[in-house]
Amino acid sequence: MFNKAALSSYNFPCANVITLFQIMCSCTLLYALRRWKIISFTVGGESQSISVGRSMILVPFKTLVKTLPLALSYLFYMVVTMESVRGINVPMYTTLRRTTVAFTMIAEYLLTGQTHSPFVVASVGMIILGAVVAGSRDLSFDTYSYAVVFVANICTALYLAFIARIVLPGKSSGLNTFGLMWCNGVICGPLLLLWITIRGDVETTLNFRYLFSFGFQCVMLLSCIMAFLINYFVFLNTTLNSALTQTVCGNLKDVFSIGVGWFLFGGLPYDFLNIVGQSLGFMGSCLYAYCKLHGK
Repeated sequence: MFNKAALSSYNFPCANVITLFQIMCSCTLLYALRRWKIISFTVGGESQSISVGRSMILVPFKTLVKTLPLALSYLFYMVVTMESVRGINVPMYTTLRRTTVAFTMIAEYLLTGQTHSPFVVASVGMIILGAVVAGSRDLSFDTYSYAVVFVANICTALYLAFIARIVLPGKSSGLNTFGLMWCNGVICGPLLLLWITIRGDVETTLNFRYLFSFGFQCVMLLSCIMAFLINYFVFLNTTLNSALTQTVCGNLKDVFSIGVGWFLFGGLPYDFLNIVGQSLGFMGSCLYAYCKLHGK
């Protein structure tokens, strides 16, 4: 919601700058918490950590290299997801994002060999069917925006599958959730800063007329805070459960997102098929939760 407000309500032209602010905010908070010894970056305490006085990266360089695939998938996930919010209304964005579950199942199978029961596949099929039904009557259809959302779905699926691959098998990286978030920021921050500098987004941001507006700054701050919290709980849920479970859990927020998005941003007139599609998607999410809880 806050991303959408910055990009649409304030017409902020630089989605990548928002992503950079979110990464900088996350790294600053993690660095402070680590320095104050409130958190650690490793699974077994600080056995792999580098002393704060000797290194700014706080983790061994070899460990940082191990997390490179995850960090790059995270960068694409953040950049493409942010861009996908811009050109589409919130209800339809939320609906199309539900199809991420299919991409996640494929990515899990290819990267980790994970397979699922027929009941789980059926619940995922219901979610996708709901997205197709809901999107069939979208009067604001835009080919580019829809394509970007589906690219975002692929990036999200790869990102979640990489989390499962790096963290779950024997804790191979040695890092906990905070450590992986830190590595993502350390790798992605400089790359994204270089990219937005080449594109001229820095100058565009400095010339943005609402840059010093109190409302815009509040939206940006809340966006950064939410990004940190969401990223943490995505890692936690994926490591405790699975990449597919995280994707389906994300669908359960859709009722709230769709309702509030409809009210605040509009863009999607009332339509019976849309309501049916939203309902199918939500029931599919509930069926998935039932199957997982009962081990089916």
